[in-house]
Amino acid sequence: MKAKLTVSIDRDLIPAAKRYARSRGTSLSQVIEDALRDLSDADVETFSERWTGSLAPSKKNDARYERLARKYL
Repeated sequence: MKAKLTVSIDRDLIPAAKRYARSRGTSLSQVIEDALRDLSDADVETFSERWTGSLAPSKKNDARYERLARKYL
């Protein structure tokens, strides 16, 4: 569902932004919505990206490793 939102933009930018939208056959609102969606999607880290390099593998002489090896191996 769409909702109205008031956004303040530099007056000098508005004509160029409207030309940009018109040249792509879309509305300025759609251009802004697409840009915001791209920004929000780019900031989302996947689970593996968030944890990569954060966890060190346990050593084989670690008691936790031995317990887990007995249980699962």
